Amino acid sequence: MSGWVDVAAISDFPPGSVRSVDVDGTQVAVFNLDGTCYAIEDICPHDGGILTGGTVEDDAVVCPRHGARFCIRTGRVLAPPAYEDVAVFPVRIEAGIVQVRDTRWDERDF
Repeated sequence: MSGWVDVAAISDFPPGSVRSVDVDGTQVAVFNLDGTCYAIEDICPHDGGILTGGTVEDDAVVCPRHGARFCIRTGRVLAPPAYEDVAVFPVRIEAGIVQVRDTRWDERDF
């Protein structure tokens, strides 16, 4: 189970901002969309490029390498050449700090 990882103080993370953080070896892109923070895996499943260098259009990020689009809120792929969604991670604000964690391994049977 992953713990919460600090991203930034909410006062230093205005709407329109994006930050990439390492969460237990996974790069996670955290976006502030109109005052609400969302987190998705910062890797395009098409070719492994990072998404944080891409443009944000409404609630989607466009991969800077080949133009695949992903919904920042849901991780859903919106346009090829990618055909797989990206993982979504929980985000919280704790004591004025934006935090994210990777819950993919929580409560799984091994």
